[in-house]
Amino acid sequence: MSDPVFFNTSRPNPPVEFTGETPYPAEVAAALQADAAPIIARYPQSRSALLPLLHLVQAQDGYLTRAGIEFCADALDLTPAQVTSVATFYSMYRREPTGEHLVGVCTTTLCAVLGGDAILARLCDHLGVAPGQTTDDGALTLQSVECNAACDFGPVVMVNWEFFDDQTPDTAAALADDLRAGRPVRPTRGAESLCTFRQVERLLAGAPGLVEQAQRVETTPEQGGER
Repeated sequence: MSDPVFFNTSRPNPPVEFTGETPYPAEVAAALQADAAPIIARYPQSRSALLPLLHLVQAQDGYLTRAGIEFCADALDLTPAQVTSVATFYSMYRREPTGEHLVGVCTTTLCAVLGGDAILARLCDHLGVAPGQTTDDGALTLQSVECNAACDFGPVVMVNWEFFDDQTPDTAAALADDLRAGRPVRPTRGAESLCTFRQVERLLAGAPGLVEQAQRVETTPEQGGER
């Protein structure tokens, strides 16, 4: 028999820390409060609005900051510790600054076998960053993702949570070049165009303004009706 393995539980985990200044400047706080009010009003209990409010402050800063955590706590009558316990549970809430576009390469087993690992390696070399890092121009943040739930279209790359299916190292590098150059790209399915990371965060928050814009029905003379 092999020797038993003992786990040391006497050493505590490092404390969770958020960066950034706090509190928000008065004008930023006022704008966030105006956006947060209708979101909170949708819920019978205000604390249920925590998830969308975390997306709202992430839209403001590009990641979760000390000011964002304190804003959510004050708005919902929670403690910063309560907000932090939720913010650190979900991987969509980021604790590091995020570029204009968040590029996630699926490296779970199936995508990895089909070429996901090769795609990630190519993008790291092509962009000069490691997973979790952002390009010098602030355009792209690259990350390795544990399953994008699109195994039948692997290898899959997601940009700001939109799918780009059946990728190869070459197509992924070309996609990254288009994003950095500001050229329009179209996801494989779903949305017809790509929002920035912060715009997507406002959509996920259900914040006023961008939601209505995204849902606006277009009418053209040629169609003579709704599209």
